[in-house]
Amino acid sequence: MLTKKQIQLLEFIQKRLARDGVPPSFDEMKDALDLRSKSGIHRLVTALEERGFIRRLPHRARALEVLRLPDALSHLTEAPATEEARPAFTPRVISNTRPARPRGAMTVVDSPAVQLPLMGRIAAGVPIEAISEVSHHVAVPGTMLAGREHHYALEVTGDSMIDAGINDGDVVVIREQDTAENGDIVVALVDDQEATLKRYRRKGSMIALEAANPAYETRLLPDERVRIQGRLVGLIRSY
Repeated sequence: MLTKKQIQLLEFIQKRLARDGVPPSFDEMKDALDLRSKSGIHRLVTALEERGFIRRLPHRARALEVLRLPDALSHLTEAPATEEARPAFTPRVISNTRPARPRGAMTVVDSPAVQLPLMGRIAAGVPIEAISEVSHHVAVPGTMLAGREHHYALEVTGDSMIDAGINDGDVVVIREQDTAENGDIVVALVDDQEATLKRYRRKGSMIALEAANPAYETRLLPDERVRIQGRLVGLIRSY
């Protein structure tokens, strides 16, 4: 039988996995449960793991997987997909041996895979030059994509999002859109010349671009300096 805090933490982890496809950081768990330190979160996570509700994935920074839910949280698997409960994506390895194609919209192939333009690299660290050119195309499972919206792919460089399970060399799948909700991981264009992959938070007239690595500081910028280029919907792991 789980304690109230254990159920609250499991519910928070499940909702964040459903929404973002990546688990929350220990700091976010601490804030969500109103605990004073991360040591309490470590104890709760260990207890949930020992009881078989979650699993810590090896060789990945703070990666968690929900294995099952108690009856008290059964509604999380029955609720329709909303902004709070979108289907989670699963990182997977996909090889791409197809030749590059001319720049343009995504091409649906006969298999369940979709060819997306790889727009180059995106900084998960210090922002780099804005991405605008297609280097080649990558094959992505159609299940990663949302409806008929336009998508593109970017190769991640840097480690500022490592605590969100996004590593240097991974390929992220981005749904093109110009709006975001608090907590979304987005491609943000700063001053029309720097592109970066960060978690988005609006604070009044300011935009916070948050890293998922304590070694990097949050950037707080006036909203007119930040333009959203898309939201993370999928991740292709590079091993």
